[in-house]
Amino acid sequence: MVEPTKARVAVAACPAPLEPATAEAVRVLAASAASHDEVAPLSEQPLLSLESDEAPVVHLVATTDDGAVVGYAQVDVGSTTTARAELVVHPGHRRAGLGRSLLDAARATAGEAPRRALHVWAHGDLPAARALAGATGMHVVRELWQMRLELAHRPQAPDRPLPPGVQVRRFVPGQDEEAWRRVNSRAFAHHPEQGRMTSADLRAREAEPWFDPAGFLLAERDGKLLGSVWTKVHPAGEHGPEPVGEIYVVGVDPDAQGLGLGGALTDLGLTHLTVAGLREVILYTEAANEVAIRTYRRAGFTRSAVDVMFGDDTPRSPGDATMGA
Repeated sequence: MVEPTKARVAVAACPAPLEPATAEAVRVLAASAASHDEVAPLSEQPLLSLESDEAPVVHLVATTDDGAVVGYAQVDVGSTTTARAELVVHPGHRRAGLGRSLLDAARATAGEAPRRALHVWAHGDLPAARALAGATGMHVVRELWQMRLELAHRPQAPDRPLPPGVQVRRFVPGQDEEAWRRVNSRAFAHHPEQGRMTSADLRAREAEPWFDPAGFLLAERDGKLLGSVWTKVHPAGEHGPEPVGEIYVVGVDPDAQGLGLGGALTDLGLTHLTVAGLREVILYTEAANEVAIRTYRRAGFTRSAVDVMFGDDTPRSPGDATMGA
């Protein structure tokens, strides 16, 4: 157990983008918490937004008197109805009220729009996050499952055939971004994160070390994009001692749904990761999406982790929350 320190800590809102040194300090903080908790406290999008000058986010940074970054929260204020936040506290500065201070600051930020509620992700659904949510009157409003498949245990069946006339090719950077984004926005029109992916979000992912167009497959008919499967490979240590593949995004245009294209694309993604030498694959799906969960279970996936989102659906005015340590 890491004992909390008695250092004085202050929480402040920092303009976007964060200075490179501060952004790196947040990454180090997140890595320290991940090592301690065995689950990453910040998801991909907040990390990509640290130095973005286009992301609609507010950065809340907690520092000690000597300038060390010991806590951080990012609040996505791109929606007028719901602000989404993620936060992390250094293991050595917990149980001293800092998590509550960051949450209060996030509530104040969300409350700058009078009707906006605050939702906060808790990755891994850890007991400490449950306790903080309960103490502050927040309740679970959403649950995201991580599902995992050992490829050696993948049901032995041929890949499902593509619909007639459909051909698959790899994504071409610099050419396919806008067509893919249009279809992705249509496929995930009601998804609070995926449906909001911007051109800048896509470019940021293309710049990441893991990006590989060979694992980003587009399905077309007569030159029209109908859907895609995008895979990702996580390095060793991120999801276990070995590299782990991910079915990152499978999206089908609503006009092409009902053709079996989603299942065929998922099979192609799994085959690509198998050929690449991966032993395990993960994916994420909403706990409420029973159809998707049944489909993935038939493919051999089982639930391996859970993230929960806590909601405060009674929006507060800026004066209802305080910032401090």
